Amino acid sequence: MPTVLLLRHGRSTANAAGILAGRAAGVDLDAKGLEQADEAGRRLAGIDVVRVVCSPVVRCRQTAAAALAAAGITAEVVVDERLSECDYGEWTGRKLSDLAREGIWRTVQDAPSEVVFPGGETMLGMRDRVVAAVREHDDEVRARYGDHAVVLVVSHGDPIKAVASDALGQPFDRFQRIMVDPASLTVVHYGADRPFVCALNTLTGPVAPYVPTAPVTDAAVGGGAGADSPVPVPSAEEEAS
Repeated sequence: MPTVLLLRHGRSTANAAGILAGRAAGVDLDAKGLEQADEAGRRLAGIDVVRVVCSPVVRCRQTAAAALAAAGITAEVVVDERLSECDYGEWTGRKLSDLAREGIWRTVQDAPSEVVFPGGETMLGMRDRVVAAVREHDDEVRARYGDHAVVLVVSHGDPIKAVASDALGQPFDRFQRIMVDPASLTVVHYGADRPFVCALNTLTGPVAPYVPTAPVTDAAVGGGAGADSPVPVPSAEEEAS
């Protein structure tokens, strides 16, 4: 089954200023963010990425370009609107320190399933569109390239948290327990019966060791020997015995 690498964009000018950028235009990566994107690309060494899927927002496009150049990845790049940042509506462009005083801030933290951003979208709506997009690309890549394929998805903090939360089988109201830092890489392997979260919010070191070398069907009781030693699948004869 294919494996999905989830890359958050590098630090933006808005991140550095403590501003919620959302989908606002004119928000680029800052110098540190470009360095982070380049480093993320180097971390992808040795991974055969067959498709790159990117949010249309500029900071994600910049991150994808820098990371792919550093990694030498020449796979097809698909821009998917469903991977865009959450539409924060009237919250867009405001300081996080001010938003923390808003009445719905605690709801965003404790019960995101109930949140509707003023003039924007629901957090559940964000989750549903992003998860659907990731799973759809995973299915398409499986059909075209086979079970060992790898997809790179470049998106934003909340969308990536939503995908990770879904893969973990969490109730959505617990998704704020997940951290996704700028230019971090998270690895999800979509097995036949359920997803497996192979790595979460990694910031340093090669990513290849987190990518299973064969489709994963069952969890290794006791933890197993790592991604390069998948759990053996019993044959039909063995299951019947």
